Amino acid sequence: MSWGTELWDQFDNLEKHTQWGIDILEKYIKFVKERTEIELSYAKQLRNLSKKYQPKKNSKEEEEYKYTACKAFLSTLNEMNDYAGQHEVISENMTSQITVDLVRYVQELKQERKSNFHDGRKAQQHIETCWKQLESSKRRFERDCKEADRAQQYFEKMDADINVTKADVEKARQQAQIRQQMAEDSKADYSLILQRFNQEQWEYYHTHIPTIFQKIQEMEERRIVRIGESMKTYAEVDRQVIPIIGKCLDGIVKAAESIDQKNDSQLVVEAYKSGFEPPGDIEFEDYTQPMKHAVSDNSLSSSKEGKPDLKFGSKSRGKLWPFIKKNKGVTPEDFSNFPPEQRRKKLQQKVDDLNKEIQKETDQRDAITKMKDVYLKNPQMGDPASLDHKLTEVTQNIEKLRLEAQKFEAWLAEVEGRLPARSEQARRQSGLYDGQTHQTVTNCAQDRESPDGSYTEEQSQENEHKVLAPDFDDEFDDEEPLPAIGTCKALYTFEGQNEGTISVVEGETLSVIEEDKGDGWTRIRRNEDEEGYVPTSYVEVYLDKNAKGAKTYI
Repeated sequence: MSWGTELWDQFDNLEKHTQWGIDILEKYIKFVKERTEIELSYAKQLRNLSKKYQPKKNSKEEEEYKYTACKAFLSTLNEMNDYAGQHEVISENMTSQITVDLVRYVQELKQERKSNFHDGRKAQQHIETCWKQLESSKRRFERDCKEADRAQQYFEKMDADINVTKADVEKARQQAQIRQQMAEDSKADYSLILQRFNQEQWEYYHTHIPTIFQKIQEMEERRIVRIGESMKTYAEVDRQVIPIIGKCLDGIVKAAESIDQKNDSQLVVEAYKSGFEPPGDIEFEDYTQPMKHAVSDNSLSSSKEGKPDLKFGSKSRGKLWPFIKKNKGVTPEDFSNFPPEQRRKKLQQKVDDLNKEIQKETDQRDAITKMKDVYLKNPQMGDPASLDHKLTEVTQNIEKLRLEAQKFEAWLAEVEGRLPARSEQARRQSGLYDGQTHQTVTNCAQDRESPDGSYTEEQSQENEHKVLAPDFDDEFDDEEPLPAIGTCKALYTFEGQNEGTISVVEGETLSVIEEDKGDGWTRIRRNEDEEGYVPTSYVEVYLDKNAKGAKTYI
């Protein structure tokens, strides 16, 4: 089956059909483009939806996400965010693997189609020109034959007329001969042109047109195959993200299965438990006999004027009853307007936050102290006096934070002393210092309560930290670079603003060229041309045991 033999006379229809095929391909491209836009829009709406219901930072809503049901909902939002990402992947892949390729292919197809039909029209024009030449030769032959016939008849008429002179007869004879010769020439020319036309026509219908139409057929079949491959790619792009979308949905199911109603119920108890004990029975007050009406220590307080306030115990005076509305004024610094259990939690959190601040300031003070000692040993690295102001400021901050922590620990000790005994597992510890390099902040609230229920603050004495003398090389610039003895990873960001130090970014990996010699500083190198010292506590060092100069640790 070939278009060249079967459709030899359907040039115009083939031209229309191939144009229709290109229109179909462009329509499919438009369809895929609109699908990608829909996927992007859908992904954007999903992301916005997920973002809309995310808990706001530092808000009461964020505290609600300690419940397992809320955590599951948060996981669902995160999974939906990933789910949206897969629809973005679909859009990107369809654009890169289908739309871009098909747009380029359509341009190539149009150019190829234009070239093939140009060759077809050229062949048509050539055969039409040959046909016109044949027609012209035929008409000329016909005209010359008629002229020769008329000339012959005229000669015969003149020759039969006795009144015509011999010269006129000779002239008519010569004219008849000339016309006869012209007819013969036209016949020969017509015959030659006819043979040539027949040859051209045979080549046109059996060679040129079949070849051109075969190219057009192959072009059209390639277009059909290409659009079929694009449809397969269209399905594969969707199929590729199905496993990841399935994982997102599995994550939602897993989050739903992690919901623990008992745990949430326990969190409600921890969040709202007041620490009060239920009131006891109210004693009968006999008004028939004049006597002092005793009231149980655990009875509900009377709202009548002149009635004494009821107590939960010797140390619980002034506490709020469950049936008395809480004061909605400004929260006191010691959280005394909260029930005992809630107050304990607030104080414990405040102590933890203060201890973290103390730890941070202490690390900064130690780093400045070590840097100052380095400057004293190596004046070329910087001026030691330039660090005095900063060191004093940090020391004062530490002292203020310690006093603040002691104050809240005293209040915490007071609350814990009044609450019923709790299990060790439920009792939160506030100390952050484990005795590795820093002095712990002692719990100064023990035995501070005076007989009248108040407490006294005793300021703890801060031990001086002994800083080891640095042992840097006297000459920082060596004739040749030191070999690396290991690598290190920056645990924190360090701004090396002084001479001899180098700035590092958290998570950055660098080469170690000189390990800590006891002064708290490690010499490192970035690339091949930038090196300096950083605090050892700011990096995690991995020494190469086979490297020259590396110590062997047992």
